[in-house]
Amino acid sequence: MRLKPTLHLENDLAGRGFDLIVGFDEVGRGALAGPVMVGAAAIWARQLAGCAVPEGLADSKLLTEHRREALFEPLQAWCAAGAVGQASNAEIDDWGISHALGIAALRALNSVERQLDLQPDTILPPSPTPAHQMIGQRGTSPQLLRIGAILDGPNDYITKALNTFDAPEVPVEAHVTTMVKADQQCATVAAASVLAKVTRDRLMVSIARGNALYQPYQWAHNKGYGSAAHREAIARYGATDLHRRSWHLV
Repeated sequence: MRLKPTLHLENDLAGRGFDLIVGFDEVGRGALAGPVMVGAAAIWARQLAGCAVPEGLADSKLLTEHRREALFEPLQAWCAAGAVGQASNAEIDDWGISHALGIAALRALNSVERQLDLQPDTILPPSPTPAHQMIGQRGTSPQLLRIGAILDGPNDYITKALNTFDAPEVPVEAHVTTMVKADQQCATVAAASVLAKVTRDRLMVSIARGNALYQPYQWAHNKGYGSAAHREAIARYGATDLHRRSWHLV
């Protein structure tokens, strides 16, 4: 049976005092060409009590292309803020895939926080109702904002990339919780996976159709992944400037 994403972990993080919950998921890790992308979908803890999981939401890999496209705009409206960060094929070659993922995730987090106009000293207003009635509120006194992140998979590549010379500055650092199959279980992570998948697929199709040089590789169909046709084209025509040249391509 297919798992249905819930807001259970998001609510748990809110109960532990985090004010903004951000789900993260990656796409393009295993591709031979193009960027890797990490989606981020944020929701305020104070809004969780009245929040419902969007109808039909699931891990992007379990959805048809048509369904992903249909969900894209509604998910942007559902989130308090959503963003997709990327690291190019050249950056993947220079840094390795794990660090590239971390940088892409921080770029997405940076975008989310700037959409919400967050600053390092952002203070939430006092809660107007008793603390036990407010998810994610730690009392009635003003408090510095705390961000809880949920990252799909077993490895926290976000924290590892913080404060490296390549990393963008994020106004408020996030406390990261990792979970295997979070993209199937957590609504914010599933939303992030759809945002990232649709964004990357659209980019690869646009690239493939916009330059005859790339058409033999059939990225409009394989999105840069290692299909038989893609590998045959690499063997025949060689690698392009958008291929990950540090990878085994044929």
